[in-house]
Amino acid sequence: MNTTYSFQIYNSTSLLPLEWNSLAANNIFLTREYLEVLENSSPVNMICHFIGIFEEEKLVGIVLTQFLFAEKLESFGERDRCLKTSVRNFALKNFASHVLFVGNNMLTGQNAFAFDQNIKEAKAVKTLHKAINQLKKDLKANGKKVHITSIKDFTAKEIEPLQAEFKNNYTFSIQPNMIFKINENWKTEQDYVDALSKKYRDQYKRARKKSNGIEKQQMSLSDIRKYEDVIYELYFHVAKNAPFNTFFLARNHFSFFKEIMKENFLLYGYFLDEKLIGFNTLIKNGEVMDTYFLGYDESVQREKMLYLNMLYDMIAYSIKKGFSAIVFARTALEIKSSVGAKPVKMYGLITHSNALINHNIARFFNYLEPKTEWQERNPFK
Repeated sequence: MNTTYSFQIYNSTSLLPLEWNSLAANNIFLTREYLEVLENSSPVNMICHFIGIFEEEKLVGIVLTQFLFAEKLESFGERDRCLKTSVRNFALKNFASHVLFVGNNMLTGQNAFAFDQNIKEAKAVKTLHKAINQLKKDLKANGKKVHITSIKDFTAKEIEPLQAEFKNNYTFSIQPNMIFKINENWKTEQDYVDALSKKYRDQYKRARKKSNGIEKQQMSLSDIRKYEDVIYELYFHVAKNAPFNTFFLARNHFSFFKEIMKENFLLYGYFLDEKLIGFNTLIKNGEVMDTYFLGYDESVQREKMLYLNMLYDMIAYSIKKGFSAIVFARTALEIKSSVGAKPVKMYGLITHSNALINHNIARFFNYLEPKTEWQERNPFK
């Protein structure tokens, strides 16, 4: 029997089919709740769309896309001038100010889509391709021509069916996703420390000693609201020093996230002399703990080894709560490697609407994405 698949594009979470979450069971980042957070506190220069793939009447696939554009960033203050520069650099770097991501540009890993387990994969991916083309047409009709399309963050195995369908796309590899696997015999932070070799046990002790005087607390929704501006400044300090950024979070992002996701979203504040000097965030995603954004006061971070202590805290919490792994994502590869995270190579597909640029996109891309030199560490005995 010949199954036919169709698709539907939604521009608001309020329109999603009721059964949407049944397909997002294994990934919190595709649930209606998370998508609602994204939609309501997304960066100023981002529009999200959601795609449902249907077999007859039945929902068999769910997809997230993010459209990023630079022209929203004209007349802003200092913070947004910084945003404007980074987006403009990104636009120049890619000869494009209109980028359509299939997936989530704010996270690392396969957060683009989820399919029903009985789906015919090749056919579903073909339907996804049609949906993306339709979305581009819709955007163009609204005066927004998509220059670059990128389907992102897959392992080597996951990307194969996509490569087979999206033939004119260039496969690129970016900074790896740093994954920390939790040994099932570890029950406490001490078990982790005991597994470290002497050099890294000494690093751990030194860091812990440096953090004397810092108070750490899990923050409730009202705490987050109370400190929202400080939290934002700390986040922004770290974000604007990143190599290049395509977005900055909305100011209400963290409180809105906590309000909707409740216990699945944790924000820890770090206080010194009753002043908030840093924070980190965690998201419970089934068996896996995802690290999210963090921020800190640079002057304190150096002296107190705050960033390293945050990594140890995340590890300790995840061991205690019985998680199987922590997704530490990209950036700061070496320090994450020094606490025991391992790199997993990630791939994406990219295509440019201009045929000439597209023909040479590999050369452009490699020139634009300089290879990060870093030394992998192995801290365990």
